[in-house]
Amino acid sequence: MVFVVLFSTMSFTVNMHYCGGALVETAIFQKAKGCGMEMEKPSTEGCSITKKNCCEDKQLAIKGQDELQLKVDKITFEQHVFIASFDYTYVNLFEGLENKRSSYEKYEPPLVIRRIYKIDETYLI
Repeated sequence: MVFVVLFSTMSFTVNMHYCGGALVETAIFQKAKGCGMEMEKPSTEGCSITKKNCCEDKQLAIKGQDELQLKVDKITFEQHVFIASFDYTYVNLFEGLENKRSSYEKYEPPLVIRRIYKIDETYLI
């Protein structure tokens, strides 16, 4: 239950670097390094045409849940039935294990008259 609460409240960010429309790198919890082909900003003085950069960075932020139900006094009837049936099933899951007996307790192995391994031996000459 602790892991469910931890992962449902945790927020994280996925950074993606695209180069030429293809995904090159993905990073979680840090910035994507890139492919090394980013364009430097050229000076645009006296020039009306600018070239578009082929690389693009995208960021996907997944936000965790901020509100938790800490009080259990507002449990619905269906939740109450589920909790009761789960507890009953779990308690009775291991009930009969101590009482079971093995059917081989009074088993006696057969008497060995001949050495069976000697009969089946073969020798290469």
